[in-house]
Amino acid sequence: MQRIYEPRDLLEAQMLTGMLADEGIEVFVAGGHLVGAVGELPAIGLLGLMVADHDAAKAQQLIAAYNGALPLPENEPQSYPGELIC
Repeated sequence: MQRIYEPRDLLEAQMLTGMLADEGIEVFVAGGHLVGAVGELPAIGLLGLMVADHDAAKAQQLIAAYNGALPLPENEPQSYPGELIC
């Protein structure tokens, strides 16, 4: 298994896990059970997405595409330019 990405928070981890699962990639969220102890643990590097070695390249491409996505002009809120409406 390879650690391919460090999500900002558990919500992003779960969203990316679902996206990758839809593509047939099994994901393990390392550190997900530690989120409740954040006051006691370092804030950076706590969460990590892990996939099988043979899925790592495809998973990294999918996450890069997700991170590079831009909102469509008609879906961009006026109060938060550059943010997607979900």
